Amino acid sequence: MLADSPIFRLRRGNAPLLISIPHGGTRVPEWLRPRLLPEAANLPDTDWCLDQLYDFAHELDATLIAANYTRYVVDLNRPPDNASLYPGQRTTGLCPVETFDGHPLYARDDAPHSQEIANRIAEYWQPYHHALGDELERLSAAHDNVVLWDAHSIRSQLPRLFDGELPSLNIGTADHAACAPEIAASVAERAEQSGYSHVFNGRFKGGYITRNYGNPAAGIHAIQMEIAQRAYMRESSNPAYYDETLAAPLRKLLRAMLEGLIGRCALPDARD
Repeated sequence: MLADSPIFRLRRGNAPLLISIPHGGTRVPEWLRPRLLPEAANLPDTDWCLDQLYDFAHELDATLIAANYTRYVVDLNRPPDNASLYPGQRTTGLCPVETFDGHPLYARDDAPHSQEIANRIAEYWQPYHHALGDELERLSAAHDNVVLWDAHSIRSQLPRLFDGELPSLNIGTADHAACAPEIAASVAERAEQSGYSHVFNGRFKGGYITRNYGNPAAGIHAIQMEIAQRAYMRESSNPAYYDETLAAPLRKLLRAMLEGLIGRCALPDARD
């Protein structure tokens, strides 16, 4: 069942799985487009092609919600008070003013002021989170345990934000606070067997969505999957592009992980 809005795309399913894609949007509002500097116009920090990577979601009867607008409008994976999720580390804010590489998004003195930020929260941030919360409530009413899978991707190397090259799979459960060990074990087992480099709760432990909605005691288990884009894109090309040869085995792995999570949701001790 579709329930789209201008802010997001929503496909409802009945399995105990909700996939969120908050950073895949590429729409730029007309009021914002002329304010973005050339370095930002191509939206370099987009989580590219995740709709393609998770195109099997409907076959699992999963619910999927995906943002339509670029994160440069407002970052749906940041808290509304803009508190830092990684104190002491460089990151981007609720309404970013620079790219991941540190290039400014706006000309000097044109960054959003406090009232504009409040308006962006009301118009773009809140509708996404209202829908996300409503869908979790709907699924929780039908299942004892539900998984929220927050789907992301990022360039493999971003020296300003982290050293070296990211592992292919960066899995976060907010240091185990957002997901019961019995549920997360399903993902860990498949990651270990996959041959992809991976890490749990490394540089990316999970953003606001994972930390805010994950509540194992209430049967809601949140996991953030941050994929290094070289795992499914030709990053060395300019511009980078989605490569089906790379993506096919990754998509197969992601499907197996999500099928495993659906199965684990049936465990009677998953809330313990």
